[in-house]
Amino acid sequence: MTRTEVDARGRRADVARAVTLVDCDIHPVMLPAEQQRRLTTRWARHLERYGRRAPHVTDLYPRPRNKGMRADSWPEGGVPGSDYDLLRAQLLDEHDVDFGILLCLNAQDSGYDPPGFAADLNRALNDWLVEEWLDRDDRLRASICVPHDHPDLAVAEIERRAEDDRFVQVLFPAGGQEPFGAARYQPVYEAAAAHGLPVAFHTGGYTGHRGTGWPSFYLEEHTSYGVVMQMVLTSLVCSGMFARVPSLKVVLTEGGALWAAALRWRLDEAWARLRDETPELERPPSEYIDDHVWYDTQPMEEPDDPAHFMAVVEQARMADRLMFATDYPHWDFDSPAQALPRGIPKGLRAKVTHATACDLYGLPRERHDS
Repeated sequence: MTRTEVDARGRRADVARAVTLVDCDIHPVMLPAEQQRRLTTRWARHLERYGRRAPHVTDLYPRPRNKGMRADSWPEGGVPGSDYDLLRAQLLDEHDVDFGILLCLNAQDSGYDPPGFAADLNRALNDWLVEEWLDRDDRLRASICVPHDHPDLAVAEIERRAEDDRFVQVLFPAGGQEPFGAARYQPVYEAAAAHGLPVAFHTGGYTGHRGTGWPSFYLEEHTSYGVVMQMVLTSLVCSGMFARVPSLKVVLTEGGALWAAALRWRLDEAWARLRDETPELERPPSEYIDDHVWYDTQPMEEPDDPAHFMAVVEQARMADRLMFATDYPHWDFDSPAQALPRGIPKGLRAKVTHATACDLYGLPRERHDS
């Protein structure tokens, strides 16, 4: 991977090369023993005696074999995502990833737990991300794990981490104790925005199937991820959150993206008739979406005709808002070599694979291999 050149004296020197690939959804996993070791004595004892108050999402039915993970991603003595060396080999090195954004999901359901435990767990996760991942590989960036349903504690964790520019966003699940447009979450959004950090909503957390009951099949659940993201976005828009926090940036992660075109139309049409109900919205909802929302490609919607993909990207006005993601180490991993539809214009491909993410996260356009 290292690119070098030889100077006039025969010395080898590093050469900057253009960034061409940013992966916006990589999942490291902290093993239970590591959690136990990093928690304070008070909460380590609590975890050992009482455990967590919610099962992990991979333990919920319906799930495929291997807990929804790539069969080849299981390290010896661990679980997928827990071994840096394997992740580096299978993802960063194999696909020549210039930068990868880590989203650790260990605390996505921590709103069920006591506030003190939730805060301590998220602190431990962020410490672990620094020591075991960020300090080991300068290609990696991370999301700040926060106890989202305890806003004062979440704000404190953002303040603790924001000065480390390797943390590039704040991580939320797609389901919390209340819809995410609720006023209780506004202090967290304000803290993130004050530090120029986007808030990424990732599939997971409390049940994402409100109103429809639990799915009977994993096919059903997997397909519904986009529906959950529409609920998150609709809540943020209709609550006026973007109007109240005008510098808030939101990334919708692992929920697909092409549904955004139809949602824009529906929101604008309804707002035109019901706008007196939401006086904070001084503009059509689609304009707030244009200004505040980014998407990633996973799981990629793949129409048979690439022209249909291009048409929806244009209708959703997301040519500058769509970012590539592999979702490693999950079973539906999107290889950079195959994920994007063939025939999309070179300029759009460059935006999706790296340029938009570099702009959003403040990543350099060139990288020095060492």
